[in-house]
Amino acid sequence: MSDDGLFARLKASCRDDWDTYVRHPFVRQLGDGTLPEACFQHYLKQDYLFLIHFARAYALAVYKSSTLADMRHAKDTLSALLDTELRLHVDYCAEWGIDEAALEALPEATANMAYTRYVLEVGQAGDALDLHVALAPCVIGYAQVAEWLMGSPATLLNGNPYKPWIDMYASDEYQEAAAGAAAQLDDLAARLAGPRRLERLQRIFDDATRLEIGFWQMGLDLSV
Repeated sequence: MSDDGLFARLKASCRDDWDTYVRHPFVRQLGDGTLPEACFQHYLKQDYLFLIHFARAYALAVYKSSTLADMRHAKDTLSALLDTELRLHVDYCAEWGIDEAALEALPEATANMAYTRYVLEVGQAGDALDLHVALAPCVIGYAQVAEWLMGSPATLLNGNPYKPWIDMYASDEYQEAAAGAAAQLDDLAARLAGPRRLERLQRIFDDATRLEIGFWQMGLDLSV
């Protein structure tokens, strides 16, 4: 991942909020294994609904794309979400005692609605670059959360019930996907971003990062 790419620049200008996101108490407790099980289950349930809206965002990315290459990139992610990721998430939830019927009947938490609708609104009002910047704190951010956890001396690697979650986002496959998303941002920026565009993109990135913080806090507070 480029140290001088668009993602790196946006993150550097959002340093305090970014650090709060990556090192949130929810994340720290995931790492040391002290997160209450009820908090993790609440997060998993809401993340199921989040993934559904995430798929809608990538469907919108197909529509907003200006080239066939961009459309195929968004379509591949959409297919992965609908055909693979959601099923894997349902299976993982089952391991935590959450069945698919419970997921289908779940009321959506306010923090979830705020975040997902913000991303969709940005995408509808703007172009593909705006939308991908709004998605970046999640897509690329989870890779960096896992990377930080794996490097933290406080992370419990043996006997941690949340280690499979950490491993998923620390995996080479996910890290490569995140790097691909960062490269996609750079490609879109080279074609779509003028010198006065960065201020708007920074606002979108900042907002999405704060909404990610709110999503962790929702899990920690068991809020709806």
